[in-house]
This record gives sequence, C-alpha cells and structure tokens, in this order.
Amino acid sequence: MAYNLARPLRGLFTTLALSCAMLGAPAHAAAPQKVIVDMDIGDDIDDAFALGLLLQSPEIEIVGITTAWGDTALRAQLLERMLRETGHAQIPVAQGVRTTGNPQPFTQARYARRGKLPSKLDAIDFMLDQIKRQPGQITLVALGPLTNVGAAIERDAVTFGKLKQVAMMGGSVRSGYRKSQYVPARPADKEYNIVSDIAGAQKLFTSGVTIVMMPVDSTQIRLDEVERNALLGHGSPVTDALALLYHQWIDAYQPWSSNMPSLFDVVPVAWLLDPAVCPTTPLHIVVDKDGYTREQSGKPNAQVCLASDQKRFFEIMMPRLLQD
Repeated sequence: MAYNLARPLRGLFTTLALSCAMLGAPAHAAAPQKVIVDMDIGDDIDDAFALGLLLQSPEIEIVGITTAWGDTALRAQLLERMLRETGHAQIPVAQGVRTTGNPQPFTQARYARRGKLPSKLDAIDFMLDQIKRQPGQITLVALGPLTNVGAAIERDAVTFGKLKQVAMMGGSVRSGYRKSQYVPARPADKEYNIVSDIAGAQKLFTSGVTIVMMPVDSTQIRLDEVERNALLGHGSPVTDALALLYHQWIDAYQPWSSNMPSLFDVVPVAWLLDPAVCPTTPLHIVVDKDGYTREQSGKPNAQVCLASDQKRFFEIMMPRLLQD
C-alpha cells in the first residue's frame, strides 16, 4: 500500500503555522522600508554615521540620496566615494540646490575630492519622480537644512504630499543645545537645520504631510570613547570610511571643538528601525520668522520625540555597524 506523504506534511505545516501565529511570528518577513535620504554630509560628522547605519540595515531600502545645502556637488562626490568603497555604488545620488554663505566648514572635503562626481541628477526632479512612482511608500529622511524639501513643495505640493512620511532631525522644542547630559538644559534654541532655511521649514510644517520630528531635545546622544574605539578600529568597509571621515572632521578647524561627536542625525534612522528608541508625542509646531520651532495649541502637525532611550539606541546602532 502506497503511503500518502502529503497528508502528514500538510499537518506538519499547519501545526507550524499555528505555532508561529500563537507566538506572534510574522508569516513573511516585512518588506524593506523605502527611504530617500536628504542630507548635508561633509560638515558635521553625524550624517556619515547615519548613512553607515542605513547601509548596514537590511530593513531599509535606500531609493536614493539627495545632497542639501552649501556645495551640493562636493557632497555628491563624498557620497559617490563612500558608496562605491562600501559596495553600494548602485544607490543613486542627486545634487540638491546649491547655496552660498554656509557658515559651517566642509570638514571632510579632502575625502570628498577623491570621489567622482556622479551622473548629474537634479534632487528635486529625482525626489518628485520617485514619489510619483511609489506613492505612499517612501519615507523622506531629512537630515539637513530644508532647502530641497521647500523647493519640492513649491514645485509640486500634491506629489510631495504622497510621501508616506518625513522623518527629520531638526528643531528645538522644550530644551536646547548642551555640552553634557550632566548640565542643565538650555531653553529652546534656534536649531541649525531649521534656521538655515526658515522658509523651507515653514513650507514643510504647513504641507500636511506626516512629520516625525527629532529635535535637539532628543538627539544629543554622544559617541563615547569605548563605542568610538570599537567602531573606528573594526576594519570593515563601512567603519573604515567612518574612521577616515571622523579623523578629517577632528583635524579640520570646526566650531564643535570636541573629539566626541553628537549623533543627532542617527536618531531618525534608529527610530525607523525601532520606534521605541524615540517615542513620540503629537504636537502642533509652528516655525516662526526667527527659526524657532514653537509648540502651540492647535491640531497636531507633527509626532515629536522629546526624549530618547539612549541604551536602546546603542543596542540598535552598535551591532549593525560592527557587522562585516
């Protein structure tokens, strides 16, 4: 008599499926989150660490990177080199609106000049085209002054509104900059990304798009010596790039005057990977004429993280960056 193997196998698969369901395990792995990253990489060092974490996170699909603020062509060269040398040369890089009068030094220019200028893509065209192609699916990770964002809204607000969300580093809501977690917080400050392009920020906060905002209240997480040495001595392509960029940042004349970087721009990336890193509160935020991000009464227009879980943040960031 022939033995019907299909029946017990079906029973086994059914049992496994029920077990997974009872344990809360997903039937299929979640699709990667699609992101466009708008960044001013090359001045402060936190952008580089944010990009490193994105590259090391399979849950994220980088649709493209747009360069913001200052010498956007040189920023594109920096990205071309870093992406090529880390095995990610296929990621498109688009040049944003060039601005003049940037008060911050381009500390990583020597690294950037050894890169190649990628095929010239316009950041605004690229951003809007990708949103049209994938409506409701793309998160814009905004890590710099909001010039490109404002220009995209100005050109086609309807298409911009089809973003899934904007996850941004910027603003100062209830507390401002401080050198250490052991000193009292300053009152809310004019934060660099917002005050650099106030009009662009005003356009974003009145656009109606879903905004997840990580202000300085929650993003002043410092990379201490133990974590820094582990990362910069690790020897993988991504950490080698971070080591070069970090040492150029240290070696340049720059106003931050510290060998311990603040990882502002890494927090929105960590939040994408685990929202518990930075729980949010719905607030109505108004960008005033001086660049302050004021909390006011009214219908919430942003989910704002006012305090982050630093232990959880490092538990997300360190193992990923230490992967080969």
